[in-house]
Amino acid sequence: MAVDSQLKQIEAMYSDNLRKMGEDSRSVGWNTEACQKLRFSKLAAVLDAAGEPFSINDLGCGYGSILDFLEKDLGCEVSCYHGYDISQEMLDAAAKRLAVHPADKIDLRLAKEVTSVADYSFVSGTYNVRFDASYEEWEAYIKESLHALDKHSSKGFAFNLLTSYVDWEEPHLFYGKSVDWFDYCKKHFSRKVALLHDYDLWEWTIVVKK
Repeated sequence: MAVDSQLKQIEAMYSDNLRKMGEDSRSVGWNTEACQKLRFSKLAAVLDAAGEPFSINDLGCGYGSILDFLEKDLGCEVSCYHGYDISQEMLDAAAKRLAVHPADKIDLRLAKEVTSVADYSFVSGTYNVRFDASYEEWEAYIKESLHALDKHSSKGFAFNLLTSYVDWEEPHLFYGKSVDWFDYCKKHFSRKVALLHDYDLWEWTIVVKK
């Protein structure tokens, strides 16, 4: 894969963040927990309102904070949690944090893409840092990842990207043109796609329902 060297840099960055800041929203790129929860709430728009238990894939899971949000903040019942990350240190932190759950509910894997079928899949902030990969290389990587998400999500998936509607860009980050990604998801994944770009973060969320 053309972006393997960038993924190694990303792994090193987040592992270092965890060592410095611990299990904190800042170690996964957010200054406050409130911003992190706002992001999670937008991703959760993919969920069916019926309230039945469901399984999830969490790509770039970090220390597993989205599971806490879904169950404690939203009152959802997650039957199985598949967490994927490229940082073993993040996975170790997730294992400790989520040890309160039954062992057969938590599945943590050192991997860069999802490999198990779940009802829903989430990608929160995972695609934002590209380092010195070109926009074309990183876009191809994201699309490949989204196709894997689609294949392994029986009810839907949701992801976010930094918005291109900014007046200045960090050179090592990836900023997505929301309309282009909406169009791509409509054409390749489902007729039921929503673009959420109405909240106070410099990003947008796309929700794909099956």
